[in-house]
Amino acid sequence: MKKIYAVLILVVILAVGYKFSNAPEAQGNMKDGYYTAEVVEYDHGWKEFLTIYVNNGKIVTAEYNAKNASGFIKSWDMKYMRLMNEIDGNYPNRYTRTYASALLANQNTGDIDAMSGATNSYHSFKILADAVIVQALAGDRKVAFVSAPHEEN
Repeated sequence: MKKIYAVLILVVILAVGYKFSNAPEAQGNMKDGYYTAEVVEYDHGWKEFLTIYVNNGKIVTAEYNAKNASGFIKSWDMKYMRLMNEIDGNYPNRYTRTYASALLANQNTGDIDAMSGATNSYHSFKILADAVIVQALAGDRKVAFVSAPHEEN
């Protein structure tokens, strides 16, 4: 009998832990629609953004990228990607898709890990993702403007 109680207590603890490990989602249901968050300032000529689409309360698409002042998308810049890959071993088309895919899989930012060579973008992504999730929970479709973390020198 004690084993049954122990198993039941363990199941309850695991269920509660799972529910709260998905903190942004656990706070309520996301409203269907498109939500966008954008960094306020340009960094090295680029301004990062994240747009998600929520359907039936779940994030079903996510587009994370950066644009320059003319609107050109960072992951389209082949010269920049080749240079960054040589220097950092990573490039925008790779890490933007990886971070967006992780958000789709997890439905929150809690279990998303930084990629080598894209740590600054990782921190910006998490801030953007948390902002769009808050927007989706509230059903607020205005663009959320956020400040990105600054690099330490």
